Amino acid sequence: MSDGPPALLIDDLVVRFGDLEAVGGVSFAVAPGEVFGLLGPNGAGKTTTIRVLTTLLRPSEGRALVAGYDVRAEPLAVRASIGYIPQAISVDGALTAFENLDFYGRVTGVPRRERRERIEEVVETMGLASMLDRLARTLSGGMLRRLEIASALLNRPQVLFLDEPTVGLDPTARRMVWERLAALREQAGTTILVTTHLMEEAERHCDRLGVIDNGRLVEQGEPAELIERHRADSLEEVFTSVTGRTLDSDGAEGEQEGRLSDVRAQRRTARRLG
Repeated sequence: MSDGPPALLIDDLVVRFGDLEAVGGVSFAVAPGEVFGLLGPNGAGKTTTIRVLTTLLRPSEGRALVAGYDVRAEPLAVRASIGYIPQAISVDGALTAFENLDFYGRVTGVPRRERRERIEEVVETMGLASMLDRLARTLSGGMLRRLEIASALLNRPQVLFLDEPTVGLDPTARRMVWERLAALREQAGTTILVTTHLMEEAERHCDRLGVIDNGRLVEQGEPAELIERHRADSLEEVFTSVTGRTLDSDGAEGEQEGRLSDVRAQRRTARRLG
Protein backbone atom coordinates (compact mmCIF):
# COMPACT_ATOMS: atom_id res chain seq x y z
CA MET A 1 0.00 0.00 0.00
CA SER A 2 1.11 3.57 -0.66
CA ASP A 3 0.50 6.89 1.01
CA GLY A 4 -1.60 9.66 -0.45
CA PRO A 5 -5.31 10.17 -1.12
CA PRO A 6 -7.46 7.04 -0.85
CA ALA A 7 -8.17 5.02 -3.97
CA LEU A 8 -11.77 4.66 -2.75
CA LEU A 9 -13.66 7.01 -0.47
CA ILE A 10 -17.26 6.19 0.45
CA ASP A 11 -18.97 8.74 2.68
CA ASP A 12 -22.45 8.11 4.12
CA LEU A 13 -23.59 6.25 1.00
CA VAL A 14 -27.34 5.60 0.75
CA VAL A 15 -29.16 3.66 -1.98
CA ARG A 16 -32.96 3.32 -2.03
CA PHE A 17 -35.25 1.39 -4.33
CA GLY A 18 -38.62 2.93 -3.62
CA ASP A 19 -39.32 2.31 0.06
CA LEU A 20 -36.49 -0.23 0.34
CA GLU A 21 -33.20 1.10 1.68
CA ALA A 22 -30.60 -1.30 0.26
CA VAL A 23 -27.59 0.65 1.55
CA GLY A 24 -28.06 2.86 4.60
CA GLY A 25 -25.20 5.26 5.27
CA VAL A 26 -22.08 3.19 4.52
CA SER A 27 -18.68 4.88 4.95
CA PHE A 28 -15.16 3.50 4.45
CA ALA A 29 -11.91 4.26 2.62
CA VAL A 30 -9.45 2.04 0.76
CA ALA A 31 -5.78 2.99 0.38
CA PRO A 32 -3.94 2.80 -2.96
CA GLY A 33 -2.63 -0.73 -3.52
CA GLU A 34 -4.79 -2.23 -0.76
CA VAL A 35 -6.88 -5.39 -1.05
CA PHE A 36 -10.15 -4.63 0.74
CA GLY A 37 -12.70 -7.39 1.31
CA LEU A 38 -16.40 -6.57 1.59
CA LEU A 39 -18.19 -9.32 3.51
CA GLY A 40 -21.81 -9.88 4.42
CA PRO A 41 -24.83 -12.14 4.03
CA ASN A 42 -26.54 -12.35 0.65
CA GLY A 43 -28.74 -9.32 0.17
CA ALA A 44 -26.73 -7.23 2.65
CA GLY A 45 -25.85 -4.51 0.12
CA LYS A 46 -22.41 -5.58 -1.10
CA THR A 47 -23.22 -5.82 -4.81
CA THR A 48 -25.35 -2.66 -4.65
CA THR A 49 -22.37 -0.79 -3.21
CA ILE A 50 -20.11 -2.08 -5.97
CA ARG A 51 -22.63 -1.06 -8.62
CA VAL A 52 -22.55 2.48 -7.27
CA LEU A 53 -18.74 2.52 -7.26
CA THR A 54 -18.65 1.28 -10.86
CA THR A 55 -21.26 3.91 -11.93
CA LEU A 56 -23.86 1.29 -12.83
CA LEU A 57 -26.20 2.64 -10.17
CA ARG A 58 -26.74 6.21 -8.99
CA PRO A 59 -26.62 6.74 -5.22
CA SER A 60 -29.63 8.24 -3.48
CA GLU A 61 -27.49 10.16 -1.00
CA GLY A 62 -23.88 10.47 0.10
CA ARG A 63 -20.60 10.67 -1.77
CA ALA A 64 -18.32 8.14 -3.44
CA LEU A 65 -14.91 8.87 -4.97
CA VAL A 66 -13.08 6.29 -7.10
CA ALA A 67 -9.47 7.05 -8.08
CA GLY A 68 -10.23 10.62 -7.03
CA TYR A 69 -13.29 10.97 -9.29
CA ASP A 70 -16.86 11.53 -8.08
CA VAL A 71 -19.21 8.77 -9.28
CA ARG A 72 -22.04 11.29 -9.77
CA ALA A 73 -20.18 14.16 -11.42
CA GLU A 74 -17.42 12.28 -13.29
CA PRO A 75 -18.75 8.83 -14.26
CA LEU A 76 -16.75 8.62 -17.50
CA ALA A 77 -13.49 9.32 -15.66
CA VAL A 78 -14.41 6.67 -13.08
CA ARG A 79 -15.08 4.08 -15.79
CA ALA A 80 -11.76 4.84 -17.46
CA SER A 81 -9.99 4.21 -14.14
CA ILE A 82 -11.51 0.87 -13.14
CA GLY A 83 -11.91 -2.78 -14.03
CA TYR A 84 -15.02 -4.70 -12.97
CA ILE A 85 -15.65 -8.45 -12.77
CA PRO A 86 -19.31 -9.12 -11.88
CA GLN A 87 -20.65 -12.38 -10.46
CA ALA A 88 -22.16 -13.38 -13.81
CA ILE A 89 -19.75 -14.61 -16.46
CA SER A 90 -19.08 -11.82 -18.94
CA VAL A 91 -17.03 -13.55 -21.65
CA ASP A 92 -18.55 -14.73 -24.95
CA GLY A 93 -18.43 -18.53 -25.12
CA ALA A 94 -18.56 -18.49 -28.95
CA LEU A 95 -15.31 -16.51 -29.19
CA THR A 96 -11.77 -17.68 -28.51
CA ALA A 97 -9.91 -16.33 -25.51
CA PHE A 98 -7.91 -14.02 -27.78
CA GLU A 99 -11.04 -12.79 -29.57
CA ASN A 100 -12.63 -11.99 -26.21
CA LEU A 101 -9.57 -9.97 -25.20
CA ASP A 102 -9.51 -8.12 -28.52
CA PHE A 103 -13.23 -7.35 -28.24
CA TYR A 104 -12.92 -6.01 -24.69
CA GLY A 105 -9.91 -3.93 -25.73
CA ARG A 106 -12.05 -2.31 -28.40
CA VAL A 107 -15.09 -1.60 -26.20
CA THR A 108 -12.99 -0.21 -23.34
CA GLY A 109 -11.28 2.25 -25.68
CA VAL A 110 -7.78 0.81 -25.79
CA PRO A 111 -6.08 2.58 -28.73
CA ARG A 112 -5.62 0.31 -31.73
CA ARG A 113 -1.85 0.91 -31.86
CA GLU A 114 -1.54 -0.23 -28.23
CA ARG A 115 -4.06 -3.08 -28.23
CA ARG A 116 -1.74 -5.93 -29.22
CA GLU A 117 0.88 -4.91 -26.63
CA ARG A 118 -1.69 -4.65 -23.86
CA ILE A 119 -3.19 -8.03 -24.74
CA GLU A 120 0.28 -9.55 -24.54
CA GLU A 121 0.78 -7.93 -21.13
CA VAL A 122 -2.44 -9.30 -19.62
CA VAL A 123 -1.89 -12.73 -21.19
CA GLU A 124 1.45 -12.91 -19.40
CA THR A 125 0.07 -11.53 -16.14
CA MET A 126 -2.81 -14.02 -15.99
CA GLY A 127 -0.99 -16.99 -17.57
CA LEU A 128 -3.29 -17.36 -20.59
CA ALA A 129 -0.82 -18.14 -23.39
CA SER A 130 -1.80 -21.81 -23.70
CA MET A 131 -5.53 -21.10 -24.11
CA LEU A 132 -5.66 -18.15 -26.53
CA ASP A 133 -6.97 -20.22 -29.47
CA ARG A 134 -9.58 -22.11 -27.44
CA LEU A 135 -13.27 -21.20 -27.47
CA ALA A 136 -14.29 -19.72 -24.12
CA ARG A 137 -17.06 -22.30 -23.74
CA THR A 138 -14.42 -25.05 -23.56
CA LEU A 139 -12.51 -23.44 -20.68
CA SER A 140 -12.75 -24.51 -17.05
CA GLY A 141 -14.15 -22.21 -14.38
CA GLY A 142 -10.70 -21.16 -13.22
CA MET A 143 -9.56 -20.39 -16.76
CA LEU A 144 -12.70 -18.34 -17.40
CA ARG A 145 -12.14 -16.26 -14.30
CA ARG A 146 -8.55 -15.57 -15.30
CA LEU A 147 -9.74 -14.56 -18.78
CA GLU A 148 -12.32 -12.19 -17.28
CA ILE A 149 -9.72 -10.59 -15.03
CA ALA A 150 -7.35 -10.23 -17.98
CA SER A 151 -10.12 -8.48 -19.93
CA ALA A 152 -10.70 -6.06 -17.06
CA LEU A 153 -6.98 -5.22 -16.97
CA LEU A 154 -6.73 -4.09 -20.60
CA ASN A 155 -7.40 -0.45 -19.73
CA ARG A 156 -4.78 -0.64 -16.93
CA PRO A 157 -7.25 0.16 -14.13
CA GLN A 158 -6.21 1.90 -10.95
CA VAL A 159 -8.97 0.04 -9.08
CA LEU A 160 -10.24 -3.49 -9.77
CA PHE A 161 -13.65 -4.59 -8.47
CA LEU A 162 -14.27 -8.33 -8.06
CA ASP A 163 -17.75 -9.50 -7.04
CA GLU A 164 -17.50 -13.12 -5.80
CA PRO A 165 -14.58 -13.84 -8.17
CA THR A 166 -14.04 -17.47 -7.13
CA VAL A 167 -17.62 -18.68 -6.74
CA GLY A 168 -18.02 -22.14 -8.26
CA LEU A 169 -14.27 -22.79 -8.39
CA ASP A 170 -12.42 -25.61 -6.66
CA PRO A 171 -9.57 -24.81 -4.21
CA THR A 172 -6.86 -25.25 -6.87
CA ALA A 173 -8.57 -22.85 -9.29
CA ARG A 174 -9.19 -20.34 -6.49
CA ARG A 175 -5.54 -20.44 -5.48
CA MET A 176 -4.42 -19.84 -9.07
CA VAL A 177 -6.73 -16.83 -9.43
CA TRP A 178 -5.41 -15.29 -6.21
CA GLU A 179 -1.79 -15.95 -7.18
CA ARG A 180 -2.37 -13.99 -10.38
CA LEU A 181 -4.08 -11.16 -8.49
CA ALA A 182 -1.16 -10.98 -6.06
CA ALA A 183 1.26 -10.72 -8.99
CA LEU A 184 -0.85 -7.97 -10.53
CA ARG A 185 -0.88 -6.02 -7.29
CA GLU A 186 2.88 -6.33 -6.94
CA GLN A 187 3.58 -5.35 -10.54
CA ALA A 188 1.11 -2.50 -10.97
CA GLY A 189 0.05 -1.47 -7.46
CA THR A 190 -3.59 -2.05 -8.38
CA THR A 191 -6.16 -1.44 -5.65
CA ILE A 192 -8.59 -4.35 -5.30
CA LEU A 193 -12.05 -4.42 -3.74
CA VAL A 194 -13.47 -7.94 -3.51
CA THR A 195 -16.63 -9.52 -2.15
CA THR A 196 -16.53 -13.13 -0.97
CA HIS A 197 -18.35 -15.61 1.24
CA LEU A 198 -15.16 -17.59 1.78
CA MET A 199 -13.71 -16.55 5.13
CA GLU A 200 -10.43 -18.40 4.61
CA GLU A 201 -10.01 -16.52 1.35
CA ALA A 202 -10.78 -13.19 3.00
CA GLU A 203 -8.40 -13.81 5.90
CA ARG A 204 -5.52 -14.92 3.69
CA HIS A 205 -5.71 -12.40 0.87
CA CYS A 206 -7.29 -9.18 2.19
CA ASP A 207 -5.39 -6.44 4.02
CA ARG A 208 -8.58 -5.14 5.61
CA LEU A 209 -12.22 -6.18 5.74
CA GLY A 210 -15.56 -4.46 6.04
CA VAL A 211 -18.71 -6.34 7.07
CA ILE A 212 -22.07 -5.15 5.73
CA ASP A 213 -25.35 -6.35 7.20
CA ASN A 214 -28.81 -5.01 6.33
CA GLY A 215 -27.25 -2.24 4.27
CA ARG A 216 -24.97 -0.94 7.02
CA LEU A 217 -21.28 -1.33 7.72
CA VAL A 218 -21.22 -3.10 11.08
CA GLU A 219 -17.48 -3.82 11.41
CA GLN A 220 -14.15 -3.19 9.71
CA GLY A 221 -10.46 -3.78 10.33
CA GLU A 222 -7.59 -6.13 9.59
CA PRO A 223 -8.50 -9.84 9.75
CA ALA A 224 -6.28 -10.57 12.76
CA GLU A 225 -7.52 -7.41 14.49
CA LEU A 226 -11.16 -8.44 14.04
CA ILE A 227 -10.50 -11.94 15.41
CA GLU A 228 -8.78 -10.47 18.46
CA ARG A 229 -11.40 -7.77 19.02
CA HIS A 230 -14.22 -10.31 19.09
CA ARG A 231 -12.19 -12.88 21.05
CA ALA A 232 -12.92 -15.36 18.29
CA ASP A 233 -11.04 -18.38 17.01
CA SER A 234 -11.76 -17.64 13.36
CA LEU A 235 -13.08 -15.02 10.97
CA GLU A 236 -16.18 -17.15 10.53
CA GLU A 237 -16.93 -16.66 14.24
CA VAL A 238 -16.48 -12.91 13.81
CA PHE A 239 -18.91 -12.98 10.89
CA THR A 240 -21.51 -14.80 12.99
CA SER A 241 -20.93 -12.46 15.94
CA VAL A 242 -21.53 -9.24 14.00
CA THR A 243 -24.30 -10.43 11.65
CA GLY A 244 -26.06 -13.02 13.79
CA ARG A 245 -25.93 -15.44 10.87
CA THR A 246 -23.83 -18.44 9.90
CA LEU A 247 -22.22 -18.96 6.53
CA ASP A 248 -24.31 -22.07 5.87
CA SER A 249 -27.49 -20.00 6.02
CA ASP A 250 -26.12 -17.47 3.52
CA GLY A 251 -26.00 -19.78 0.56
CA ALA A 252 -22.20 -19.87 0.47
CA GLU A 253 -20.98 -21.62 -2.61
CA GLY A 254 -19.76 -25.18 -2.87
CA GLU A 255 -16.34 -26.53 -3.76
CA GLN A 256 -16.94 -28.09 -7.15
CA GLU A 257 -15.38 -26.49 -10.22
CA GLY A 258 -17.27 -26.56 -13.48
CA ARG A 259 -17.07 -25.47 -17.06
CA LEU A 260 -18.93 -22.49 -18.47
CA SER A 261 -22.44 -23.92 -18.12
CA ASP A 262 -21.79 -25.26 -14.61
CA VAL A 263 -20.38 -21.99 -13.31
CA ARG A 264 -23.23 -20.02 -14.84
CA ALA A 265 -25.77 -22.33 -13.20
CA GLN A 266 -24.12 -21.99 -9.78
CA ARG A 267 -24.01 -18.20 -10.07
CA ARG A 268 -27.68 -18.04 -11.12
CA THR A 269 -28.52 -20.12 -8.04
CA ALA A 270 -26.42 -17.84 -5.82
CA ARG A 271 -28.20 -14.74 -7.15
CA ARG A 272 -31.64 -16.29 -6.60
CA LEU A 273 -30.68 -17.10 -3.02
CA GLY A 274 -29.61 -13.46 -2.60
